Amino acid sequence: MKIGNKYLVEAIVFVSYVLFAMAWVGGTASMPQIMSSMQIDSLASASFISGAVTLAKIVGTFGAAWIAVKLGIKYAFFFSSVLITIGVLTPFVPNYELLLLSRFLMGLGGAFMIVYFNPIVLHWFSAKERPMINGLNAVAFNVGTAIILWQMPAINQMTGDWKASLVSFSIASLLLSLAWLLVRFDSNAKCESASDEKIVSYGYLQGLKDRFNWAYALTYSGLLTFYICLFTFYPKAGISQSKWVIGFGIVGTLAGIIYSKKVSLRIPVIRISGVIMTITIIGLSFSPVEWLQTLSAIVLGFFIFFPITALVSIPHEMKNMTSERITVIFSLFYSISYLVSTAVLWIFGKLVDLNQGDYHTSFILISLLSLTFFIGSFFLPETGRRQEDILCAE
Repeated sequence: MKIGNKYLVEAIVFVSYVLFAMAWVGGTASMPQIMSSMQIDSLASASFISGAVTLAKIVGTFGAAWIAVKLGIKYAFFFSSVLITIGVLTPFVPNYELLLLSRFLMGLGGAFMIVYFNPIVLHWFSAKERPMINGLNAVAFNVGTAIILWQMPAINQMTGDWKASLVSFSIASLLLSLAWLLVRFDSNAKCESASDEKIVSYGYLQGLKDRFNWAYALTYSGLLTFYICLFTFYPKAGISQSKWVIGFGIVGTLAGIIYSKKVSLRIPVIRISGVIMTITIIGLSFSPVEWLQTLSAIVLGFFIFFPITALVSIPHEMKNMTSERITVIFSLFYSISYLVSTAVLWIFGKLVDLNQGDYHTSFILISLLSLTFFIGSFFLPETGRRQEDILCAE
């Protein structure tokens, strides 16, 4: 039996990343129990795990295009799925080194997978359908995270304990990876480009020389850095409204999908959302009033994700787009963004240390950096009108 229905293909892709998020965040939530079982109470060891995860994201997203060239998109996605299932080892590893390795490999799988969303969408879906599918894929991690944040105790009660829950997530991921092998990837009528013109070759060298890729990644880097910082440092600073950002992020993504289907222009929504994000980050970070912090978190969650459908649609709507080119674009997009966020988060933590635990200066830094989303919008191409022409031609 072969799977040739594009919506079933998308369901496999979407649920695969939801399960990755559940396994990843579930493992993070269970880390105190895991570390306790190994009799490890060092904060340095715990932070080293986070560092390994970040390294996996940088290495994985950068190397994703190379893997795709070697294996093809179908088997590259399968490879990423198999790496994610390595999370089944997390509850049972006998020592810290194997825990570190299992988390690294699992994170590597997730990093590969997020890049492969784009050539898969380009391969299976028409230009008219891509904004909706891109938006769904963008919200997949949030859906998995939200399930864990609100339902992990209920899941543990249903499975028996946290170990059984993590194993269940990995088994479900394995079953989906096997289902992916049934996808009829080579015989699908491709929708790769609105133009008959094709770029013959677009590798890493061409990608690194392309000014668009730098503008694209740096636009996103401030948002990504804040988002990681929100869950890494904000709770330690006594700001606990993270769950509101996650919850309303899902609402914002769904609203962004609807908006992007009705309004073809991409840059205005990115620019306006960038301004609102910075204002609400300031409200969340500096307001002494708890209700205002919560309101800022709600509005922030919505406007972090509201423009994401438009943002990820831009490469799909560019002239002469191919699977090879879009894989390289998103490979560089994520790896450059994670490199920037890693450096900034180190500076953020260093500033907290230099100020004897005071977060004020660090919050100023993260608020200023969030402006990259607004500033970067002036360096991105407007692809909406071109998309509108494509739809009229169809």
